[in-house]
Amino acid sequence: MRMMDRRGFLAMSASALALGGCVPGLAPAAPPPEIAPLDYTARRDGGHPLRAIDLGEIPDFLHRQIVPYQTEEAPGTIIIENANRLLYLIVEDGYALRYGISVGREGFDWTGAAHVYRKARWPTWTPPPEMIEREPHLERWKDGQPGGPDNPLGARALYLMSNGRDEGYRIHGTPEWRSIGRFASSGCFRMLQQDVIDLYARVPVGTRVLVI
Repeated sequence: MRMMDRRGFLAMSASALALGGCVPGLAPAAPPPEIAPLDYTARRDGGHPLRAIDLGEIPDFLHRQIVPYQTEEAPGTIIIENANRLLYLIVEDGYALRYGISVGREGFDWTGAAHVYRKARWPTWTPPPEMIEREPHLERWKDGQPGGPDNPLGARALYLMSNGRDEGYRIHGTPEWRSIGRFASSGCFRMLQQDVIDLYARVPVGTRVLVI
């Protein structure tokens, strides 16, 4: 019998943990909060075009939605489940606002605690030297790629600090929306452009982020 690979084991373990939280009798007593729907059609934001996204091409579990979520973390905390490619913003009464994301590919994934120390709209992206070494065509952006619809950081970015240092990890939008739900990044957490705009408006600097 073939041995289960590391990613398969992580995915199964995370699913088991998630199911373990859904114990009868632990369902939230309060009704779920209502959230306004987002507009995924083409529009402009801050002088830049936002391209339309066809949600029909994205699995339902990756759509932005309110879900029950049992945790001891305080409302306002962000919890990221690497194996499940999901980001949760904890809200009141045993619920979370869940978004589908893309996470680090094999060798670039990480876990730990961090906090948001900076937020930016249509941020400049500067590839780190090690990325330029791996992908020499990025040399043209060594001094920074201006914000815009083709910038890898997308429409918004939340900059993370862990252990007092910026390790280069971000929660950010992406023009590559078909990568959502995949292990595709270099350690950052990609979101649909419209979703990251929504999250950006909901979390302040100082927000706790837990990556599991």
